[in-house]
Amino acid sequence: MGPATPAHPHSFVDMTRAEYPWLLPSDLAEPVEPAEPGGPEGRDVRRRRTVRDWIVDTTAFVFAAFVGLLAAEASSQYDNSEAAVLADQLLGAAACCALWLRRRWPVGPAVALSVLSTVAPTAGGALLVALFGVAVRVPFRRLAHVGGLALVCGVVQVFVRPDPTLHPLAAVAIGVVLVLLVTGWGMLVRSRRQLVVALRERAGRAEAEAELRAQQAQRAAREAIAREMHDILAHRLTLLSVHAGALEFRPDAPPPEVARAAGVIRDSAHEALQDLREIIGVLRAPGDREDGDRPQPTLATLDALIAESRQAGMEVTLDNGIDDPAGVPAATGRTVYRIAQEGLTNARKHAPGTEVTVTVRGHPGDGLTVDVRNPAPTGPVPHVPGSGQGLIGLTERATLAGGRLTHGPAPGGGFALHAWLPWPS
Repeated sequence: MGPATPAHPHSFVDMTRAEYPWLLPSDLAEPVEPAEPGGPEGRDVRRRRTVRDWIVDTTAFVFAAFVGLLAAEASSQYDNSEAAVLADQLLGAAACCALWLRRRWPVGPAVALSVLSTVAPTAGGALLVALFGVAVRVPFRRLAHVGGLALVCGVVQVFVRPDPTLHPLAAVAIGVVLVLLVTGWGMLVRSRRQLVVALRERAGRAEAEAELRAQQAQRAAREAIAREMHDILAHRLTLLSVHAGALEFRPDAPPPEVARAAGVIRDSAHEALQDLREIIGVLRAPGDREDGDRPQPTLATLDALIAESRQAGMEVTLDNGIDDPAGVPAATGRTVYRIAQEGLTNARKHAPGTEVTVTVRGHPGDGLTVDVRNPAPTGPVPHVPGSGQGLIGLTERATLAGGRLTHGPAPGGGFALHAWLPWPS
């Protein structure tokens, strides 16, 4: 059983295209701004226009200017004075320029253009663009007020600046239809943006919930493994404790009985160690610290490791060519310590009674080498269970440190472990 892998849902684009095929690709290509703009007038939260915004605003400006030119041309043919035509043209140009403010202040320009359109037909195109911006950016309650003002001003314009070619009722109907079409289109765009924002938030929540469920499943699996490890190791360690206690309280027991108890202790310890090795790889998670908050060994503590091995009955020769062990970086020294520790452990298990040689050489800028060698054992070697996880872990540790590690049978017999680690100058 391994750690659970977080399951991520399908991407936002794939999910929304499958559920809402009528959405445009541009709606899903990049994040959409919040549908409820902030500010006292529903101002747009963006401070700078994107390339897409510049294209849209320029197109709207050109459309408003084109409608204004048509209205100015018509005004010049209806027996209006040159001053009135010039005033229409200037007011129309001002109305078109006001559209560049609609993103920051959508309501203000729309209200001003509604009032201006009552006396200047050339502002009609700019008014339609401004109404569209209001429908996209503000809630329906405020849109209703602005739209109602535009309808009223449109009716007033029919009588203040009548069109000789249209009946008043027909002119009012056309104005109402145009206002309703523009506001309806803007409301549709607003609703679609709100939907996309809601879908993005839902997709984000779904991903977060999926990751949380994966973490909970992983934690439950780890707890189950820990309980299983306790059940397995408790029996073996209890058996080991019982036989060790019997040897302590019966030092005068017959040699066969002592040998049998020692064999049971050895077998129980080896089996417990094997079970622990099988399960320890599952319990470790990425980012978990192996040694917790305990003091970390360095190259300066290598002598203590050799002394401890000698006290356990091993014959160990240390050839340390580093004059100042404290000058070696802490991470490099810790890796050297772990390599020597694993080499001594393997020699104690698989080649008992042999002399182990630990050699450390290196200089700043050239790197640091570690060699652990032992000859082949001369007598019978008891079978000791092992999975090779120690050497695998050492290889990974050396690689992460920027070095390399090799191990295997030595040319003259025995076993050799060699590692090179970087030592910056």
